[in-house]
Parts: sequence; C-alpha cells; structure tokens
Amino acid sequence: MDDYSHYDGLGLAELVAKRKVTPAELVEAAIACIERHNPTLNAVVFKGYDDARKQAAGALPDGPFKGVPFLIKDLAMPVAGWPRTSGSRFAKDIVDTEDCGLTARYRASGVIPLGKTNTPEYGITGTTESALLGPCRNPWNPNHIAGGSSGGSASAVAAGFVPMAHASDGLGSIRIPAACCGLVGLKVTRDRNPNLPDGYDYALGNVVDHVVSRTVRDSAAMLDATGWPEPGSPYPAPPKARPYLEEVAASPGRLRIAWSAETPNGRPIHEEIEAALQQTAALLKALGHEVIERGLGIDYRALYASRGPAAAANFAAGMGRLIEQLGREPEPDELEPLTWASLKVGRRQTGDAVMRSLQETRMLNRATLAAFEDIDIYLCPVMGEPPPEIGVIDPVNLEPREVNKRQGRVFPYTPPFNFSGQPSLSLPLAQSKSGLPIGMMFTAKYADEATLFRLAAQLEKEAPWKDRRPQVFG
Repeated sequence: MDDYSHYDGLGLAELVAKRKVTPAELVEAAIACIERHNPTLNAVVFKGYDDARKQAAGALPDGPFKGVPFLIKDLAMPVAGWPRTSGSRFAKDIVDTEDCGLTARYRASGVIPLGKTNTPEYGITGTTESALLGPCRNPWNPNHIAGGSSGGSASAVAAGFVPMAHASDGLGSIRIPAACCGLVGLKVTRDRNPNLPDGYDYALGNVVDHVVSRTVRDSAAMLDATGWPEPGSPYPAPPKARPYLEEVAASPGRLRIAWSAETPNGRPIHEEIEAALQQTAALLKALGHEVIERGLGIDYRALYASRGPAAAANFAAGMGRLIEQLGREPEPDELEPLTWASLKVGRRQTGDAVMRSLQETRMLNRATLAAFEDIDIYLCPVMGEPPPEIGVIDPVNLEPREVNKRQGRVFPYTPPFNFSGQPSLSLPLAQSKSGLPIGMMFTAKYADEATLFRLAAQLEKEAPWKDRRPQVFG
C-alpha cells in the first residue's frame, strides 16, 4: 500500500470497512515503514510484529479504528507478553503478563498494537534520550530531539509509521513531543482517560494518557473510545455533552481568547516562537474571536516550587514499589544521574513537607483556574525555543542541576495545566526558519475538551498541517 502513511486513522479504518484493504495489509505496510526508517529514528524500541499479524488475521472489535496499526509508549502501559522497561536498565527485564485497562480499551477501539515506543528513563525529561534505549530522533531533522517523554510515539507518527500512537503527559510529555514533531497533542482533563486499575504512580493526578496524532478528528474519536469512567472511579471527570467527534464538525462560535508569551523567569523566548505566537493571535482575531493580550497572572515560580516535595516523594514511592517487585535495590549503574538524584531527594521528604506541598499547590491552582473565569481559551507557546539538537538536554551525561536548568529554559509553559487538571492542546501551526515544527498551546476551562476540539478543527481547516510532512519520511 504505497500511500499508507498519507491516511489518518479514521481514513484507514474507512478503507477497511469498505474492503479496499485488509487489516493484515495495513500491518504489513506499517512494518515496512518501521523497518525502513526506524534505524535512523530509534522511535520503536520493541517490535511485536508476530502478535500484530496474529491479531490482524483474526476477528477484530468493531470499533472506530478497526484494523489500524498502533504503537504504545514503553512507560506505565502493560501489554500482555511485552516488556515494559520504562527506559531504564533497572527495569529492562520486566515483562507484563496481562494488558492494563487502557490497553484493553485501545484494543476495543479496533487498533492493532505493533510495538512499543522510546521514552526517557521513567519519563522524567522533555527529551527522549536514555542510556538503555538511546536517543530518539526527530523526523524533520534527525539531529534534533523528538521531545519527551512521548518522543518515540511522536517521532513514529510524524514519520508515518502509524497515524497515531499512545502517549502520556505528566508535565508536558504529550504536548512537547507533539510540538517538536508537528502533531496534534492533547493533554486531556485529569481522569478523563482512567488508568485501569487506578495506577499508584498516577496518585497525584498530574499524569494523563491519550494519543499523538496527525489530525484533530483522530484525537477526538480515540477519546470517545477510551474516555469514560471506570466502574467505581473515585474521581471521574465531568461528563461530555456529546461525542467529541461531533464537536470537530461544530462551529466554535466567537471565543474570548487571552494570549501571552510570559515565562516563569521573565526572560524573553526565542524570536521565532514569539513571531509564531503573534501570527496565531492574529489568525484567531481574523477568524472573528475576541483576542486579548493578557497573561494568567499566576506566580509560576511559587507554583513550580510548591509541587517539588510531593512530586519527589511520589517518585520515590513509585520506585519503592518497583524495588519491591524486583526484590532488590538498583545497582549504581542501573539508574541515570538525574534519576538517582530524584530518588534521593524523594526519600528525604518528610510527611509534613509533602502535605504542605500538596496544600500549597492546591491553593495556587485556584489562581490558575480563576484566570479562566472570563476567558474560554488561553494561548501560549508549547516551548520557549525550537527543538534543540540531541545532547543539549542530556540526562545521561550532564549533571542533574544542568539538565533541569536547560529544561526550564526550553520547556517553561506546560506544567501548570497538569497541576490544575485542565485540558491543554498543542497544534502544529508554524515552522522555524530551519524547517522544524513549532507548536502553539491552547488551554481550556476544566473538563472543556469540547471547545478545544471545535477550535482546533477550525484552525486545522484555516491553516492545514496534515500534508506538511517531513520530506524524507512523507
């Protein structure tokens, strides 16, 4: 199938439904693409081809993506019989015995998992570079990062391996790689996609799962397929009014949109990012929206600092469960320097420090949420500069303090909406002078994915990006 990678997921499913192509043929087309380009990109780190071929030859669920090839991030997503390394030498021998609930929901949508995608160690960094799995590269320019921690998924989708892939986002890990690779990347509302059974590492509510995709409608249709509360869910997200795929076809109306380039440290962002932001604001105004230049007015530094003790303790607790599972402590060479530093800091936290951290963040989140009382959408960049080269943010060889310093410069914008739980979306609306994608971030009120999908569909029509593909991989 020569034009396989030109279709989105719903487009491929339509071909299957009309018997113009079989699921087995789609699987072979995806495998051929992976085998051709993955040696350059290192996006797929486990190949489950035999399982995929077996699934494609059998009876498939009659879901919206019946027969569509799919990839799953190698972090916190068990797939029966597949490894789950979390990008770490310490966890490299773990093999899961059964699917988790979200994997089962993906299968029920009709997709056929082909393998697992690259991730940094325990998803800590905004770049996908690890000692175990190696660096994942950007299809637009393999010398540059694909983002993180869902960099493998984003690289694979941008290169045409699959039309969409699983991703997760704890501080920006869907939106950052989507911005780096020119994709649609939605961080959904907290608990919109439940991690079944409720994952311990998700206890703070920061982390959510969804997909990176080339089209808005694929993102909407997959969220329709997976985004419903699990039985007994203690914190279900507020229900949607109608299917999100219907929202894609609806007019957004006239929205009140605030925008700003403000950064936590007050430093200016890269001039090309600033220009893309101003162009996006102008486009929104031309489309009839009320557009005002205004920041959120929150204390970013206090907000980020407030989360430190609780996040560190949560990581240490997650590592503690892994240590119990494996029956031993990690050897010195089994964790990267940043991971060791994070674990040591987490183990030093006291109970009162953790509770104060949670209390402070909760109170500061009120300011973030209050900023949306008189606006529908907040627009800002996803990143402070275009995707840097591989090695600029290197968690394997740089000192932890330097890694975090560089991450703060490149990725200043995404965390507040993980803390507040709001839906936040990256759209590939611009490119740098060197041809690298630039993502703009649109954030809505709590639980209001509907407005994001309506606006995103409008922008996709007015400034289409679907056919803007890396030349080598398109």
